[in-house]
Amino acid sequence: MEKIQAIRGMHDILPDRTPRWQYVESVVRRIMASYGYEEIRLPLLEKTELFKRSIGEVTDIVEKEMYTFEDRNGDSLTLRPEGTAGCLRACMEHGLLYNRINRLWYSGPMFRHERPQKGRYRQFHQVGVEVYGIDTPDIDVELILLSSRLWRELGIAHKLELQINTLGTAAERLVYRNKLVQYFRTHYEKLDEDSRRRLETNPLRILDSKNPEMRELIQAAPVLADDLGEESRNHFQRLKELLDEAGISYVVNPTLVRGLDYYSRTVFEWVTDELGAQGTVCAGGRYDGLIEQLGGKGSAATGFALGMERLIELLESPEKLDAAARPHAYLIRVGGEAERRGAALAEALRDALPNLRLVVNCGGGSFKSQFKRADKSGAAVALILGEDEVRDQLIGVKHLRTEEGQRTLAQSELIPFLQTLI
Repeated sequence: MEKIQAIRGMHDILPDRTPRWQYVESVVRRIMASYGYEEIRLPLLEKTELFKRSIGEVTDIVEKEMYTFEDRNGDSLTLRPEGTAGCLRACMEHGLLYNRINRLWYSGPMFRHERPQKGRYRQFHQVGVEVYGIDTPDIDVELILLSSRLWRELGIAHKLELQINTLGTAAERLVYRNKLVQYFRTHYEKLDEDSRRRLETNPLRILDSKNPEMRELIQAAPVLADDLGEESRNHFQRLKELLDEAGISYVVNPTLVRGLDYYSRTVFEWVTDELGAQGTVCAGGRYDGLIEQLGGKGSAATGFALGMERLIELLESPEKLDAAARPHAYLIRVGGEAERRGAALAEALRDALPNLRLVVNCGGGSFKSQFKRADKSGAAVALILGEDEVRDQLIGVKHLRTEEGQRTLAQSELIPFLQTLI
């Protein structure tokens, strides 16, 4: 019978790699709390209409990439391709949007049917941050400061560059869109296939093309800044001033656009040159018009999302994180009485030392085979409990990662000894 394998582009995260995920998740959780952001947990499935309204029906995501199906009631459902729309839906549904400010964050898997490659998967994991009810640029800056602190805590700040831009209001963008379409149509023969398709649906995305043959044409295109009104210009200017005051380095990238239709004014990306073509690690900006687009009363909104897979790829020496999660000790039990007394001893040690990582041998086995298991577990020491040790209230200790010799301790000395390993 043929073995069933994982779906292409959907990867298992095996136990020898989960420590680095747990580490990043713990840092994220701590930093979110330090800035006063509350966690919200959202369903993986939403009504398809939610994403059609928010992302836009003529986007690559909706047209080509969503996992959509009809359930038994005939309703069209979609595995979430991004988190912002679902977060807004939840806040609207539960009355969280009005007469209050929300600072929220969430994490979990997203789904897009893309061509799998390094840093881009069909099931991928994101951390998303959303703020509702603040329309001033200081909250945009707070999001950038929060993400910058995360990079520093993870030791990867030197690998990332902040790029910023403004997309103005929807009305300003419409004027610019018309200019852009006219410009690219006069150079239609120079456009690649993707850009020709986007010219009719989402021409701003042409500016985001990674095709090097398009670079010169894009650089000569009209610039959105020329069509911005005073309010949008002031918003962007204040954003830059606040970043300067905070000591955050940035590059203004006039070709930076976001792939989703709902963005306005501030957009930003943290990018790296260490992940090949998938260089964007974190991206976000303002989307003040999205709430109305989903049928709610207009309100300011801004946020970002970061890709966990790409972030973890950037960690320095992640194998040290994997090693740090290995057991401190492995308890070998030889003989019937040792098996009976060993479980109680292990529970007593866990009670006394809540941070102790202790594996107890189960399933029997000879002394030699249990030693092999202890070594394979990655534990720092093997604790040896045989019939003699049970009788005399002793415990054998064998260091598995150093050259120290084996010794015997009184069981009353075990807790102070294990404290030195934690």
